[in-house]
Amino acid sequence: MKFASEEILETFKMLHAESLDVRTVTLGIDLMDCTGGSARETAANIGKRIRKIASKFSGTVDEVSNEFGVPVTHKRIAVTPISLLLAGSPTIRAAIRIGRTLDDSAKEVGADLIGGFAALVEKSITRADAVLMDAIPTVLSKTTRVCSCVNVASTRAGINVDAINVMAKKIKETAQLTRDQDGVGCAKLVVFCNAPGDNPFMAGAFHGVEEGEVTVNIGISGPSVIRAAVEGYEGSIDELSDRIKRAAFKMTRAGKLIGEEVAKRLGLKFGIVDTSIAPTTAKGDSIAEVIERMGIERCGAPGTTAAVAMLVDSVKKGGMMACTRVGGLSGTFIPVSEDSKMNLRVKEGTMSIQKLEALTSVCSVGLDMICIPGETDESIIAGMIADEAAIGVANDKATAVRVIPVPGKKAGQTVDFGGLLGKGTVVKLAKWKPTKFLARGGHISRMTGSAKN
Repeated sequence: MKFASEEILETFKMLHAESLDVRTVTLGIDLMDCTGGSARETAANIGKRIRKIASKFSGTVDEVSNEFGVPVTHKRIAVTPISLLLAGSPTIRAAIRIGRTLDDSAKEVGADLIGGFAALVEKSITRADAVLMDAIPTVLSKTTRVCSCVNVASTRAGINVDAINVMAKKIKETAQLTRDQDGVGCAKLVVFCNAPGDNPFMAGAFHGVEEGEVTVNIGISGPSVIRAAVEGYEGSIDELSDRIKRAAFKMTRAGKLIGEEVAKRLGLKFGIVDTSIAPTTAKGDSIAEVIERMGIERCGAPGTTAAVAMLVDSVKKGGMMACTRVGGLSGTFIPVSEDSKMNLRVKEGTMSIQKLEALTSVCSVGLDMICIPGETDESIIAGMIADEAAIGVANDKATAVRVIPVPGKKAGQTVDFGGLLGKGTVVKLAKWKPTKFLARGGHISRMTGSAKN
C-alpha cells in the first residue's frame, strides 16, 4: 500500500503537534548457529554475529529518523532466548559470560537495550533454563543494557508453578544486588505468560525461533495523540471509538513507514508494527489522562476497565487497517512509574493494586513497573505472578509481572529511577501469603477451552 502525499503531510503534522514518536526500532537477530564447543567460543560467536548484522543499524535508524522528521526514542536489539544456546555448556559462568557479551555488543553497535537473556519454561525447566534463571540477578546487576524475560505460562501449556517460585526469588535477589540504585535491576526483568516472539518492547523482547534470520520490528507510542483525539469530544461511545481508530491508523502508518524504510536500507526483512500505546513521564503523555479525557472522573474509578477495553480494541482495529503486519503485544501499556498521571492516581489511592490487576484482563501485558515494599515476601511476589498467569491463560492473552521490590522502602514512599523509568510510589500489598499453596509446586494444567488442536 502506497502512502499518499496528503496523508504523509497530515501524519507529520500530527507527529510534531501532538508529540508522536516511534518508541523503538528493534532489530531481531537469530543466534541459533552461534553455539560453539565451549562457552567462550559461543560468546565470541554471539558477539561477532551481533556486530556484523547490527554494525549499520543505529546509524541507519538515525538517518531515516532525521530524513523523515519522525523521532525515534530507542534503538534496540532482541536475540534468540539465550537458554537455548546454553544447552552445550549449562553453567552459571557460561551464562554470565554471554550476558556480558550481549552488553558489550549492544554498546559497540549503539543499541540502547538488548533483550533475549530469556528462557521459555511454561511446561518444564531444562538444565540450561535453570542455569539462565540462576544467572539473571548477577547479569542484570553487572550490565547496563541487557534485559531479561522468562515465560512461565501459556494458554496451551498451562502454568509452571515451580518456575514462578524460582522467578519470585530471582526478583528479590536482583533487587538486592541493585539496592544502591533502588532495585532498578528489576526494571529490566519481566515474567511472562504467552510471551510473543516478535515483541519489540523491553524488557520482554526476544527473537522467537519462528521469526527467521533477522527482522526489523517497530513499537509506536502516542498517548498524547489519542488524548488529542478524544479531548473535548462529546459524541457517543461509538463515535469516540471511531476517533481513536483513525488516530491509531495514522500512528501505525507512520511506524510502518519508518520500519519498512529502515529494513530496506539495511537489506533486511520488515517484521511487524506493535501498536501498543506506551506512556512516558512527559506531561500529557499518559494513559491515565486519556482515560480521564474519555469521561472517567479519576482513572481507577468504576468504569475504568470498560474504558480501557474500548481503548485497546479501538487501537487494535485502527492499527490492523493501517498495516497487515501488526504484532507484538499491540494494546495499551500501564507501566505505573513511567506514567506520571497513573502514578499520581496510585499515590492518592484512586488506583489500587487490585484495580491494576483487573485492568490486565483487557490491556497489554500486566502489572508493569510497580514499586512494592522491599521487604515483600517471595511468596507474595510469586502469588502476583501466578494470578497474572491465570488471567493470561484464561483469556488467551499476554500478561506479565514487572515489579520492583525497592530495598528499604515501605508503602507510600516514593522512588525516582530517572529517564523513561520515571518516579514510582510504593504500593501497599495485602499481608496475607499464598505460601502453602505455591509451595506445593507442580503445574496448573491448561484451561479446558484451550484443549483443542
